[in-house]
Amino acid sequence: MTDWAVVFTTTESETQAEAITQALVEAKLAACVSIFPIQSIYTWQGKVERATEWQLTIKTRMAQFDQLAAKVQSLHSYEVPELIALPIEKGAASYLSWMNEQVPDKL
Repeated sequence: MTDWAVVFTTTESETQAEAITQALVEAKLAACVSIFPIQSIYTWQGKVERATEWQLTIKTRMAQFDQLAAKVQSLHSYEVPELIALPIEKGAASYLSWMNEQVPDKL
């Protein structure tokens, strides 16, 4: 298993995205979170829905995924929030070193 991951989630508002981001960084569950406005089209309860959402791109340790997911779910307004982790296979040594300083191996 790779040490690092990028985790994605979406929120219904910029305010909620910022609150989740702040909580993750303060808890040392994320080294950095980028927030983007997006348009989503998805099926929910049998209907095709369209929504303006806020995408969070969360840089973290793969080992912290369960704690990160629990924190996101505790702060999230969606019944089923997106929580997807993709491994970081390679990265700039200086950036990965900085990430090592931000997110401990174990909390």
